[in-house]
Amino acid sequence: MAISLPRPLHALTPAELADAAKDRRWPKWQTMALLRSLKLPVLNACLLEPGHNPAAVRTAAHALAAATGTENLMIRSDGGVERKQYYRGGNTFPVADIPPRAAGLLADGRAVILAEPTNRFTNRLTVLMRMDRPAPGRPGLLTLEALGPGYDVADLTRGELPPQVTIHLVDVDWSHYRSPRWDEWQITEDLCPGGEDARRRRRLERLATQTLADGGHVHGAAGAGHAETWLRERGFLQLFAPQSTREALARRARRLFEDAFFLALAQPNRNWHCLATAFSVFDDHRSVYWDLVDGEHKYAAAAPAAANREERAA
Repeated sequence: MAISLPRPLHALTPAELADAAKDRRWPKWQTMALLRSLKLPVLNACLLEPGHNPAAVRTAAHALAAATGTENLMIRSDGGVERKQYYRGGNTFPVADIPPRAAGLLADGRAVILAEPTNRFTNRLTVLMRMDRPAPGRPGLLTLEALGPGYDVADLTRGELPPQVTIHLVDVDWSHYRSPRWDEWQITEDLCPGGEDARRRRRLERLATQTLADGGHVHGAAGAGHAETWLRERGFLQLFAPQSTREALARRARRLFEDAFFLALAQPNRNWHCLATAFSVFDDHRSVYWDLVDGEHKYAAAAPAAANREERAA
């Protein structure tokens, strides 16, 4: 049976979004559809499933590029529970480079998500939001972890950099909304061993060995110095500017809590214990959510335990 050509996320009807939000084969795409259906900001994107041929990939890439008015697209991969070793997506490439880069992922049985490009070097704010509860109906916890200008979501989601600021909100009833009082927000500034210079250096090292290497911007044994030179030559100076992360996060904390509560209510798994999503504010002040992750389904190692819990709950 022929596979239909993918359509941009922002062109899907409410019924199509609802169907996509129920399809657990592709968790990232599933939650992007859920976010879009809830009218939360999410990048325009399209899903390429295994089985799409190079011609279909080219057609989809050009269609999305035309819809978003760009000559470059971001590549992400999707494919159910993830092993610890998988393609580290999120980098942006010219449209002409998309088909060969997508081919290997599709051949491995993973789906490819093409998305409108972002500049991961100039973000104003990056927040990892985590919602926890021991069981349905029990009080839980909201945690917001943030990094400021020049950092990106992968710095937090892949666990490689400590946040600059953390906010906790305890005794959250995820079933019944209550607006938090100002004195309930617990804000702490996280100290990175070695200070901000050490955190920045770790960011530069990751850029050199992963992001810039994947994009072909550096070659050989590149390090933090190569990444710093590359950023400065292009005027991407946000990482080296003052970091007013505490104030930026505090201004958005209440709205982020409201969005987190909304997402928790909309989560298809009613027995969830841990949910997480990431939020970015770009240099042009646009903001987006990325994925909504159910911790029980994130990695393959967690799948048996998750299956047992679902069986007991059924």
